[in-house]
Amino acid sequence: MGGTGRWAHLVCGRRSKWVVLVLWLVLLVAVSPLAQKLTDEQKNDSSTWLPGSAESTQVLDLQKDFLPDTAPAVVVYARPGGLTETDRAKITQDAASLKAMTQHGILGARTVGPVLEKTGDPRAAQIIVPISVDAGGWNGLADAVKDIRATADADSAGLEVHITGPGGYASDSAEAFKGLDGTLLFAALAVVVVILLLTYRSVSLLFLPIISVVGALFTAQAVIYLLAKHAGLVVNAQSAGILTVLVFGAGTDYALLLVARYREELRRHEDRHEAMALALHRAGPAVLASASTVAVSMLCLMAAEMNSTSGLGPVAAIGVAIALLAMTTLFPALLVIVGRWVFWPAVPHMGSEEPTRSGLWARVGDRIAQGPRAVWVTTAVVLGVLSLGLIGLKADGLTTAQGFTGTPDSVVGQQVAGRYFPAGAGQPLVVIANAGAADQVRTALGSVQGVAPGSVTAPPGVPAEKNGRVYLEATLASAADSTQAKQTVDRARDTLHAVPGAAAKVGGGTAVIQDANRATSHDNMLLIPMILAVVLLILGLLLRALVAPLILIATVVLSFAAALGVSTFAFHHLFGFEGEDTSFPLFVFVFLVALGIDYNIFLMTRIREETAHSGTRTGTLTGLAATGGVITSAGLVLAGTFAALGTLPLVGFAEIGFAVAFGVLLDTFVVRSILVSAITLDLGHHVWWPSKLDAPGAPPQAAPHQQDDLAQRS
Repeated sequence: MGGTGRWAHLVCGRRSKWVVLVLWLVLLVAVSPLAQKLTDEQKNDSSTWLPGSAESTQVLDLQKDFLPDTAPAVVVYARPGGLTETDRAKITQDAASLKAMTQHGILGARTVGPVLEKTGDPRAAQIIVPISVDAGGWNGLADAVKDIRATADADSAGLEVHITGPGGYASDSAEAFKGLDGTLLFAALAVVVVILLLTYRSVSLLFLPIISVVGALFTAQAVIYLLAKHAGLVVNAQSAGILTVLVFGAGTDYALLLVARYREELRRHEDRHEAMALALHRAGPAVLASASTVAVSMLCLMAAEMNSTSGLGPVAAIGVAIALLAMTTLFPALLVIVGRWVFWPAVPHMGSEEPTRSGLWARVGDRIAQGPRAVWVTTAVVLGVLSLGLIGLKADGLTTAQGFTGTPDSVVGQQVAGRYFPAGAGQPLVVIANAGAADQVRTALGSVQGVAPGSVTAPPGVPAEKNGRVYLEATLASAADSTQAKQTVDRARDTLHAVPGAAAKVGGGTAVIQDANRATSHDNMLLIPMILAVVLLILGLLLRALVAPLILIATVVLSFAAALGVSTFAFHHLFGFEGEDTSFPLFVFVFLVALGIDYNIFLMTRIREETAHSGTRTGTLTGLAATGGVITSAGLVLAGTFAALGTLPLVGFAEIGFAVAFGVLLDTFVVRSILVSAITLDLGHHVWWPSKLDAPGAPPQAAPHQQDDLAQRS
């Protein structure tokens, strides 16, 4: 039985199963405290998301010579009928109080304002309060904003008060991410419980995969924590959230496939240890290939320019690798330890009939076999029509306001501030240049179209010159996250780069958005074909053919396009989202191709196995009937776990969750079951070219279970 067989016996032997269980228990006791510390090592500041080579990242590094890394909170006061004397007195008193604040990183001494609306009868005022990110980190911004809000809201007496700006947005984002790991964990857990109950119809059985996958998650979190703390691995809220979903989805998929094969073997063998060894031996290559495809695809993300994307690669790959380890060691050991009774009330006994041979998917296969070419052509055309929704895709980035599914106070505050002040106030353009060219830079910056007149200045509390450089800020005339503001950044860079001897660099919040969007566009063009090539290579090695892998890749790409088309239509016309994040196509592609190919691997490895002894036609129908139920269940679990991302009040997560969930369901029920099966039936033995199975008169071999019986006796 080779290496796989020896591994299978080691995991589920009569004595070794207990060793496996004890080792995992010891491991989980050791890692659980470390797993809980992962949140503390998350880095969500701009510099850890952006490419190191980006100009805005360089500005973030250079400006540390002048001031701490800050996120200004903009306190906006407004009364449409005009500010009263009482209002003005309160605002002045608030400014004094804010300037005295030092807790939670609030840099009160550098507070700017109050600044009144420039009219004869001002209706609004604003105070800009810098908050040091270096002091409490981005996770501490929420506490700082709470302190500022307590002061600003006190005795407002009908005066409209909001907190916006980078600090306000960061605080609202922190609230959105608050309890992220717990929310996703319980949402994913609920999905898994429901699907496993529907699949197994056994309360006792569902606990084993849940125990195993939770153990895998804790172990993965602990390993990633150690790498983040001691090896420089960058982890943020995005990658930590996706890790939870990925481990639950992939781990449960592997459990479903293994249980399905274990049940088959229990109907052929009295000894459950032997049955599990054979199940691992037969299902192991498919599970290993599936996990390898996902892990290697994720590692491709390390080539991304965006630090947030490149950091996700190893985090996700570690999660999948540990899920694979848990589901091929701990899970089978638990199954063998508890015995057949865990399947109650549908306990598989030796000699009982295999229900999949005459089930739903067997009937579906028979219908497809009556006219496979008409089936796959029609299916491909329908998927092509669904792909037309891509015409409406607007993956050019979301504004800050568009990034929330609701309307938090920071968004309302920005809308209010925009009615009375320059739209970019509180999120300035930042320029750092050589001190010798300071006057020329100041003049050139003030002449840039889109920079508010007279707004170029060195903010209070910042040294005028340090290490031969000067620090300047300028107010944007447009909202900091608008297209017009991004164009202003480009004009400022073109203008200032041309100033002789200035060596000027332009940064700030808008520049960060601009550089992130461009880096993501680059990553899309680089990583998508790279991942396709990796998946094609793995499929070729697994199936030992060329035609079948090319067909599978083509069907997955078509499935991806259809899922993206439908999702785009839903976002714009059902959910009211105004666009998509620039990273949306890449993330959906990675998860749909890397995870969606799983089901094709499960199906095609079984078809190849059956083809070896009964021919391609019979092998296809048998493979579809045998794997249909388990793959459908696996697809429902994976779709449900990704749909859990929609529980977060952030548009980017909701879009990824919906698109991946819909794409997985489409792949499970249509692409894998209908399209791939129909093409395989239509091409016949040619699908295995150039392997030895590409021969109409190839001699049949013994059935897989008969081969294993012979191997067991030898």
